[in-house]
Amino acid sequence: MSFNFGMVPGYCPNFSAPVLLGEKPSSITLATNLLGGDGRPDSSKVRKGNVINAPGGFAGLLGAEQWKSKMESPWREVAWTEDRRETLMESISSYKPGCEALSEARVLLLGPVGAGKSSFISSVQSVFTGRFTNRAMVGSSSASFTKKVELQLFNIRGRSPEQPTALVLCDVMGLGDGETTGLTLHDTLAIIKGHAPEGHKFSPEQPVRSETVGYVKKPSLKDKVHCVVFVVDASKVSSYTKGLGTTFQQLREHISDLGVHQVALLTHVDQVCQETARDITQVYNSRIVQQTMTNAGALLGMSTSYIVPVKNYSSELDVDENTDILLLSAVDHILQYVDLHFQDCAGTYPKLSL
Repeated sequence: MSFNFGMVPGYCPNFSAPVLLGEKPSSITLATNLLGGDGRPDSSKVRKGNVINAPGGFAGLLGAEQWKSKMESPWREVAWTEDRRETLMESISSYKPGCEALSEARVLLLGPVGAGKSSFISSVQSVFTGRFTNRAMVGSSSASFTKKVELQLFNIRGRSPEQPTALVLCDVMGLGDGETTGLTLHDTLAIIKGHAPEGHKFSPEQPVRSETVGYVKKPSLKDKVHCVVFVVDASKVSSYTKGLGTTFQQLREHISDLGVHQVALLTHVDQVCQETARDITQVYNSRIVQQTMTNAGALLGMSTSYIVPVKNYSSELDVDENTDILLLSAVDHILQYVDLHFQDCAGTYPKLSL
């Protein structure tokens, strides 16, 4: 059986892009390219009278001097303190699934190639080890490693290898614009339902089926995915194709039918806002990040309340307290929806201890 990512009847994704008045879509310029060194719009780059509808909040304002990238008060409150970091680490380290039969919560990361799925896994692990650990084989070229790998399960370790957390993050090849350029809808659902074995190498020409080596014919709750996390790159939200938007929408519809909750990570937020790049604690004071998140919500067909921004570790050798807080907050957000799934399943699995 084959599954195609066709357009949903009556649905037309709304991808707002930064367009200057009088310019054709082919000459679209990112709003972040119009910023000066201080993180604010550079009047030499913005023609007087232009009205810019861009990720970041130029919308409807005339001239760079009338726009401020930094908001007076944050649109989400975060305690950027060592105590908050320790509280989050302890909460995640001691987390237990709300089911006597389960020792681990399984979370699947889905997103296009290069969105930062593997980097997120390595970054979260790095928080607990106290030093950057490239555990999930993160690539730096356009040919992301996740194009080449099979289904991989990463049990996030606690403060020591002898103290693993109950969180398992599943990494898989990136999504594409259709059935021939990435993980297919059929195989994605096979993973979520628990049929796909760990280590399986996916190929559009060889979908997961009962004849597949290692195929799990009668998956238990522990074999299934308990939450799906979509991962999108903040610096590419406005340039993602409509085909990818359709892929997201189709996936969301089918995953929802399975009763699995979904959230999203907005990665690389430091690449769309200079003030956030200089100081990650400004992420929730940034109009650019806020508007980019709104655009990501439109791409995914998801309320922004399900989306959290993150900055993954990349070239750093040591971890940073505030980056850790953002990463741990994202994990905490994910685990809340894992728990919701277990609550929803309480009637089906009587051993759920909620």
